[in-house]
Amino acid sequence: MQRLWFLLYNYIAIPAFWLLLWLAYPFKSKIRRGLRGRRKLFERLDRQVRTLHASRRVWFHSSSMGEFEQAKPIIAALRKQYADLDIIVSFFSPSGYDHSKSYKPASLITYLPFDTRGNARRFLDLIKPTVAIMVRYDVWPNHLWELRKRGIPTFIANATLSRKSSRHSLLLRDFHRHLYNELTAILTVSETDRQAFLDLGMDPEKLHTIGETRYDQVWQRSLDARTKHLIPEALLKGKRVFVAGSSWDEDDEVLIPAFRRLAGEDSRALMILVPHEPTVETLERIESALNHRLRSIRFSELNDYTDENVIVVDSIGILTALYQYAHVTYVGGSFRQGIHNVLEPAVYGVPVLYGPKHQNSQEALELVRRGGSFVVLNPEDCYVHLRRLFDDEGARARAGSIAGTLVQENLGATGRFMAFLAHLLGNGAQTPPLSKQ
Repeated sequence: MQRLWFLLYNYIAIPAFWLLLWLAYPFKSKIRRGLRGRRKLFERLDRQVRTLHASRRVWFHSSSMGEFEQAKPIIAALRKQYADLDIIVSFFSPSGYDHSKSYKPASLITYLPFDTRGNARRFLDLIKPTVAIMVRYDVWPNHLWELRKRGIPTFIANATLSRKSSRHSLLLRDFHRHLYNELTAILTVSETDRQAFLDLGMDPEKLHTIGETRYDQVWQRSLDARTKHLIPEALLKGKRVFVAGSSWDEDDEVLIPAFRRLAGEDSRALMILVPHEPTVETLERIESALNHRLRSIRFSELNDYTDENVIVVDSIGILTALYQYAHVTYVGGSFRQGIHNVLEPAVYGVPVLYGPKHQNSQEALELVRRGGSFVVLNPEDCYVHLRRLFDDEGARARAGSIAGTLVQENLGATGRFMAFLAHLLGNGAQTPPLSKQ
């Protein structure tokens, strides 16, 4: 059966993937960026590899920037513990690559070549990893089969598997069971995820629950953020601050009417609106939607602030630090394809609002269940929750405390991951006593 999947993947799936890619090329800028970024990839990679001199190499692969955030605490711990180590980072998505190519703890940052047999062989011939770590879910079959053929230990870190995932479907179930059993181990976020992999038919000896390194990452980033003073204290004095992060058009259609009504009733209300993609077109659209009833100013012009109701953020990379100023927060994506990172505001101990499409995030589901966050379905809903949380300090404090406690309870996954890697990387460490229930 393994041979059949190999043939189907390489002779049907890969050609179909290429066809779809080129059909979408004229219409999708992200696809164009990804293809252009891979031009002469192996020539660049050959030059980069020649600068590496450590005796061991750990390769981290992430689909995009969000998944790479989960790898960062592991990389930081590796850098702290091992002197003789090169860290190679690859991305599938151009957004992940573009935002992370200046990440200093990595020895080498590259695109992952498209998943053909020849590309996989050539890529591994060049980087020669001691250990390969796939973050979250982005596993490419030809690269995985080639890693297994070479006997290179390969893991999925922060692995999750929803019971509603298409990987459980009749067509894909057997394929993924064979694929995942090629791995050395799958390190799951929770026991629920571990059980979902078992239900898929995974070898239980390969499954270990170690937790979610994103909690460690958001905690460390919050500590760093508290040292940054992005907004003058005098500007915030007496304000009730609503920070809406990573918003898309669909989020703004709910947020702006709700906040317009709130600001009309409460002169102390201030919204810091952080669009997911602060392009010129997006900023102009938001400012047009705010219209004369809400006065706005861009973040880059804060020196000229004159008590505007809305600060529209036209910079990237500062959202985590902005959440520290919030009384209430909103996380975007939840009226579109799926919610962004709810832990980034939760770490500050503030209530979180978001829309109905949050099932992609276990943390979002858990926050709702505990009462640390609230789901809004429309502008009226959003207004009601904002009004209550602004006015009722007790309710706001209780919800915020629940959100902060969720983060505190889940710290430590990085240490458990490091213990798991220790017997592969040496330094006299012992194999960890992980349970295989």
